[in-house]
Amino acid sequence: MFNTKNKTEMQQPTTSGNGTTLISAGTTLKGDISSNSDLRIDGTIIGNIHSSAKIIIGASGVVEGDINGNQADVVGKVSGNIRAKELLQLRGESVVEGNLYAGKLQIEPSATFNGQCHMGANVVGMNNNDQQAIIK
Repeated sequence: MFNTKNKTEMQQPTTSGNGTTLISAGTTLKGDISSNSDLRIDGTIIGNIHSSAKIIIGASGVVEGDINGNQADVVGKVSGNIRAKELLQLRGESVVEGNLYAGKLQIEPSATFNGQCHMGANVVGMNNNDQQAIIK
């Protein structure tokens, strides 16, 4: 008549960890972020961001630090270098103060970018020491 299974015996749903992490508007986070899944930043991050997936900086998003990811989509403000192995997009009213390293780059006319741009598969494969040698 009654189910005799307790909570520990019930099957728990499993997650694959493929969700998107959201830092919402009004949130300020100080420190480095590392993730294997997509990141969306609508708040403020003071620190470096590393993701093996896609990083999205929303219209209200502000990042003061370096960004390193597979893909990056910037609509907000970034003060630091951006490194995207595949596609880097500077969209809308985005403002980037720093150097770009990307396999492919797309910049909309309304975006503002001040820094150096290095593109291509060979640039993406460089480590940080090689990049510093190019800048000097």
